[in-house]
Amino acid sequence: MLHVDPIFTATSAAPPRVAPALLAAGEAVPPPFTVARVLTETRLDSWLTLGLLLAAGLYLYGVYRLRLRGDHWPVLRTVCFLVPGLGGIAAVTVSGLGAYDTTVLSVHMVQHMVLSMISPIFLALGAPVTLALRTLPVRPRKRLLAIVHSRIARIYSFPLVAFAIFVVNPFALYFTDLYHYTLQHEWAHELTHAHFIMTGCVFFWPLLGLDPLPGRWPYPARALLMVLSVPFHTVLGLTIMQSTTLLGGDWYPSLQLSWSDPVNDQVVAGGVLWAGGELVSVTMLAVLVVQWIKQSEREARRLDRELDRQEARERAAQNPA
Repeated sequence: MLHVDPIFTATSAAPPRVAPALLAAGEAVPPPFTVARVLTETRLDSWLTLGLLLAAGLYLYGVYRLRLRGDHWPVLRTVCFLVPGLGGIAAVTVSGLGAYDTTVLSVHMVQHMVLSMISPIFLALGAPVTLALRTLPVRPRKRLLAIVHSRIARIYSFPLVAFAIFVVNPFALYFTDLYHYTLQHEWAHELTHAHFIMTGCVFFWPLLGLDPLPGRWPYPARALLMVLSVPFHTVLGLTIMQSTTLLGGDWYPSLQLSWSDPVNDQVVAGGVLWAGGELVSVTMLAVLVVQWIKQSEREARRLDRELDRQEARERAAQNPA
């Protein structure tokens, strides 16, 4: 829930005017958005904070268990999962950015990009499923494998299904009454955040291929799927920038914020989706290419070892003594 900075309240000549939309939601008018507000408006009392701390604690405990028995776990995976992965989610939800996600559309779009396109990539690079399979006892490990290879997991992790969900999701949200409903109801807005994260994970997890997911495509097909996603973000961003209809209907104008123009802010929000989508897609392509090269090198080394063993067997057959 939004709250007014005590310093801002104390220095105001008159009590803040509560806009009708925020009054209906039980929230106060936020102060003007600045970089400093990202820190001063931080809230750590949400269920998401608890979930992020729990996920980080379980991951670190798994790494500790592996090292305790002498097994190796790449430090880079841990950093990816904790810092840009869970840390990225925290940066746009429990920080001051999260305090403005229902009042400034461009802030919400930054959330959208991080929750659905940036953090899921690094969560996948952290390979939490692999870590769990290496540390869980036998019975929980079998249950996790059963879930990973279940029919539902096969359907949702199939690249074309994940691609369709990933592409259709923002169009269905922003160009229907659903977005206005999420602005009016805090529980629906929080559910949207969780949906963004799950949608991104469903799309990027099979593409990166570190965890043992079923139905994984070869790297050329994964790269092609990533390329095909670029035009959709461009179309979505340009459509929002050029639209004469405000997203969320009359929600943003009804806030009556003197420091924010809903029309100009929507143009910025569309630009965030357009530029951010292309930047993430290009970065993702680079990651896939690097993985592809490493896999080719591993396959070449494997073939070399097999050829060496075959030559050794032939020499042994020719020289029994």
